[in-house]
Amino acid sequence: MQVIIQPTSFDAVNLAAHIIAERLRKKPHLVLGLATGRTMIPLYQRLIEMHQKETLDFSLAVTFNLDEYIGIPPQHPGSYHYFMYNTFFRHINIDLRNTHIPNGMATDIFKECKEYEEKIKDFGGIDLQLLSIGESGHIGFNEPLSSMFSRTREKALSPVTIEQNKHLFPNPNDMPKRAITMGVGTILEANECLVLVTGKHKSKILAKSVEGPFTAMISATALQLHPNCIFVADEEAGTDLEQKEYYRWIFENEPEWEFYRKKIR
Repeated sequence: MQVIIQPTSFDAVNLAAHIIAERLRKKPHLVLGLATGRTMIPLYQRLIEMHQKETLDFSLAVTFNLDEYIGIPPQHPGSYHYFMYNTFFRHINIDLRNTHIPNGMATDIFKECKEYEEKIKDFGGIDLQLLSIGESGHIGFNEPLSSMFSRTREKALSPVTIEQNKHLFPNPNDMPKRAITMGVGTILEANECLVLVTGKHKSKILAKSVEGPFTAMISATALQLHPNCIFVADEEAGTDLEQKEYYRWIFENEPEWEFYRKKIR
């Protein structure tokens, strides 16, 4: 696991976008795991800009989203289908047939989850899984006490998550209480994970996630076990990290980051 700290949220987003772009240029058929939420909006905007101005090509890419609410249709403004299409997909040249988001309106949720796992395997697994972390330390909707071996499944949302996300609904009372989410085990099977964390409000949970003990109470700590995971944070999110000077040194001195240092300066 690596932790990279950038001066501002813009810099963190820009670095994350360049990492994704570099992976996509090397492998046009890249299988991307995608996330939603406020942290992702500026990242998707930067990728759209790279598509429009730098001909970043998504035409052969395949995507799998982490999660979707249960009980609201794709056209609902609070759904992740709606979010992904309007925030990202309609602005790039991706083939919508290659985009996958769990069906929260499925009549058989268990079957939907099983088939979602099978689809990921059909495409050879996820090459790069994009993540952020919730204020309770969840990745996807893997709330506290989620099994570290869990697969895509139905999950009850915690009061913290509901409070955090309900303002994204035109009517906050419409916020569902359950969702389909990739499991922690599913996420850990990705070849690479990229975690974007910005803002002072995420500083304590980021420190617990990367420097604290491994625990099912904070599903993001499972990423400590991943052999190829990169956390990209801004200074505010990195406030409570004990080893932040070391993390800065890594980015400024390690040869593997030279390409990105040149790109973003």
